[in-house]
Amino acid sequence: MWGMSEVQPVGVDRDLVDFAVVGKWMDEQGLPGGDFEEVKPLGGGTQNIMLRFTRGGRDYVLRRGPKHLRAASNNVIRRESRILEALAGTGVRAPRVIAAGADESLIGANFYLMEPIIGFNPQNELPPLHAGQPEIRRQMGLSAVEAIARLGSLDHEALGLADYGKPEGFLERQVPRWLKELDSYSVNEGYAGPEIPGVDRVGDWLDRNRPAQWRPGILHGDCHLANMMFSYDGPQVAAMVDWEMSTIGDPLLDLGWQIATRPEPGTTGAALIGTLGAVGGLPTAAEMTEHYGKFSDRDLSNVTWYTVLACFKLGIVLEGTYARASAGKAPKQVGDFLHAITLELFEKAHRLME
Repeated sequence: MWGMSEVQPVGVDRDLVDFAVVGKWMDEQGLPGGDFEEVKPLGGGTQNIMLRFTRGGRDYVLRRGPKHLRAASNNVIRRESRILEALAGTGVRAPRVIAAGADESLIGANFYLMEPIIGFNPQNELPPLHAGQPEIRRQMGLSAVEAIARLGSLDHEALGLADYGKPEGFLERQVPRWLKELDSYSVNEGYAGPEIPGVDRVGDWLDRNRPAQWRPGILHGDCHLANMMFSYDGPQVAAMVDWEMSTIGDPLLDLGWQIATRPEPGTTGAALIGTLGAVGGLPTAAEMTEHYGKFSDRDLSNVTWYTVLACFKLGIVLEGTYARASAGKAPKQVGDFLHAITLELFEKAHRLME
């Protein structure tokens, strides 16, 4: 008998998470039994589903793919749990996995359980301490830089992640890979094609100025500030979240990504980072680069190139939602918002190229 743990919590669709099945699986993992209590969904920047709950006196977050799984959704969740398990004990600020490896047939999707993170997402809230002190916000930006620098300094092979990505030719692949992605959006009926000035010019510049030498490492892949949780009592990163774009590649792209997405008050892109983007006070690109160098021995002479690549890649990623919105597959308002950010990112790329 499982007692009340067999009862599906109110408001949770059994098709998304069947708690009777999850409870049985948790019992098999040797985790504390009992009722599922305080079940509530957690919001975030992604379409993946996260539910927080308590069972047997322990707090959990369950993470699975979206309600309508995409082709890669289960693999994304499987990869996420794998890299988070590998990072345990490294000192990198990331969620801690409690249990993973469940067969996706259990609830119809791959999932894993992790410890809840004590912290806030600056996209959604900014406590009085952080809102009231520009220096705290500057230190938040530097803490985010330190987090990716420490990640990029790890020996991925020693962590068992040698086959987690294909570093060979990583930089050479970027421009053709993302131009192909942009071309693929034309299948969306109603999308007139990319109206992004200078896409090919940026691609040509990236190919001509590509760094000749680099060293592979772990790349978070989408490390803007809305994918960071921060401590309530200071500027430190509590955890980097949303690891779905992580791979083995050139970690300096993470630095370029943070510089490219650094919110500048008054821009559309700043709205991506919500409250923090509106008030500003974050470090400059030069300060971010200098701070990265305190935790890494990588050659930082080509940071501008990585920042242009980040503008190019992220702009194309965001354009995908605009294309889907044009076909009625995503909200028009969201599509228009992200398209405006794409145009800003390409404007920034052109400025940096000059």
